[in-house]
Amino acid sequence: MNAAVVRESGEPQARGTEPAERPLVVGVDGSEPSLRAADWAADEAALRGVPLRVVYASLWERYEGTALAGEHRPFEEVRADDIVGVAARRARKRHPDLDVSTAVLAEEPEYALVREGRDASALVLGTRGRSGFVEMLLGSVSLAVAAYADCPVIVLRGGHDSHVVHGAEATARRVVVGVGEAGKDSAAMRFAVAEARLRGAPLDAVRAWRCPAHESVDHPLLAGEPARLHEEQAVTTLDEALTGAPADLDLHRRTVEGPARHVLLAASEGAGLLVVGARRRPGHLGLQLGRVAHGVLHHAACPVAVVPEAE
Repeated sequence: MNAAVVRESGEPQARGTEPAERPLVVGVDGSEPSLRAADWAADEAALRGVPLRVVYASLWERYEGTALAGEHRPFEEVRADDIVGVAARRARKRHPDLDVSTAVLAEEPEYALVREGRDASALVLGTRGRSGFVEMLLGSVSLAVAAYADCPVIVLRGGHDSHVVHGAEATARRVVVGVGEAGKDSAAMRFAVAEARLRGAPLDAVRAWRCPAHESVDHPLLAGEPARLHEEQAVTTLDEALTGAPADLDLHRRTVEGPARHVLLAASEGAGLLVVGARRRPGHLGLQLGRVAHGVLHHAACPVAVVPEAE
């Protein structure tokens, strides 16, 4: 369905045209996590030198109905204007020169935000929204958007995102990138390198490896050989992924034995950003997130950037 734009401020780029600077888009819903995400997004947009676009999306018309409103605007629409207004004012207070626009869309938030991502440099979301289901470690909107968006999606995590670090302290913290099978053509690696350089932060490139149990018990005298071969293969993959990395980058290479999800969760402690890739499979209808990306989105100790990788 086509989105109904109820309120829009600023000068948004028309769909289908190529913007000079793709904005950073942040989704808000009035919850504290989403407002903290908007603050973080304002810092990130200022760092990148791109506009910030604050988006609220909800199908309130389904529940309130246009007929009930009469000549008055629906309560949810008024509330939405207040929410994006608060987020925009907070962003401008943090960065007075930042170009900030807002949009209120009468549409399911998952679809609206995925569509917004087509013209965005990145999407930023909080961990959870107003649903309040404490047993859900990651909100369904954030999970769906991370699974389907065409651009990088950054989900704020860290102590249920209540103590996400902002400003200079966040900028200086290291960026961690999980090195998968994409090698030197990895979009996740390119994104991580760019983020580390923007922040002037170290980049930790981490490749996890494992030795299948059956390979280490075939012969007692050869017990260490399979493990060594798998580790060497991990080193080779890591070197290929870092081919062409800028010489001035503060780069740290690590190969760690263990499941990739556990290795990256440990690496996220104290980091400013964790970057992982997610393959997009054309024609596939399910959530397009691998187990590693899914796991770190639920449990990482810092913001997580999920970067689409072409199949």
